[in-house]
Amino acid sequence: MNDYMITTDNNADLPEDFYKNHEVGCTYLSYTLEGKEYTEGNFLPVEEFYNKMRAGSMPTTSQVNPESARALFEPYLKDGRDILHIAFSSGLSGTFNSCRIAAEELMQEYPGRRVLVLDSLSASLGQGLLVYLAQERKEKGGSIEDVANWVETHKRNIVHLFTVDDLDHLYRGGRVSRTTAFLGGMLNIKPILHVDDAGKLIPIGKVRGRKKSLLELADLMDRKIGSYAKSCNMIFISHGDCREEAEFLARKIKQKYQITTELINDVGAVIGAHSGPGTMALFFVGDVR
Repeated sequence: MNDYMITTDNNADLPEDFYKNHEVGCTYLSYTLEGKEYTEGNFLPVEEFYNKMRAGSMPTTSQVNPESARALFEPYLKDGRDILHIAFSSGLSGTFNSCRIAAEELMQEYPGRRVLVLDSLSASLGQGLLVYLAQERKEKGGSIEDVANWVETHKRNIVHLFTVDDLDHLYRGGRVSRTTAFLGGMLNIKPILHVDDAGKLIPIGKVRGRKKSLLELADLMDRKIGSYAKSCNMIFISHGDCREEAEFLARKIKQKYQITTELINDVGAVIGAHSGPGTMALFFVGDVR
């Protein structure tokens, strides 16, 4: 009997229908924009959020605190179920630690119940892909131990490849220098980034021009997928209000690989606050990040 729940947070950028249809629990990081706080239930429509950023508004974000994590976990424990929580990368947020603190407190209060908190070392639909694959294993009958072991073994096989359209947002987040942001804007330079084995967002290259940056993501997939090339049938793509370009990237990849499962979704506001409109991110299972 699968008497446990898989849970995560909204930085996984999965569609809300996924959580409902698969009974996956979710806690929500919030953001503040133009002096107003937005959280679960009152998030702005994605297009409106990014349009405000394009107009110059600068959102700020907050991590999940132990109280929020507790509010997610406790009802399941009261219902007699254990929890496997897959958290946003500790290399990008303190959310993982907050969840770990809440889990330790609750396991003292509910003897015999388990709350396993795993650091995904992932972000956006990379985290989402890890949750998706873990839930798939659970639905096939995997125990909490089996699924937790699988996540720990394979989480560094979730490859994250990003590009952004405007370096100013990465500059504000401390990812690039002021000079790099200024010159990049002047010369139409687009950075290529990935999430490394420590779960941190790291620049790994640059190209000139938006279309070249999208094609570079597809080319990098060829280099990083390794032994998974023959079995590759799944890609996840997240985007900062630029769906047509996301679909262009998906078509390019499907010219090379037999993709049967494709998920394209928005980069949510919490991550989008730091990466900005025009963010494009590609996720798949590969040999190395």
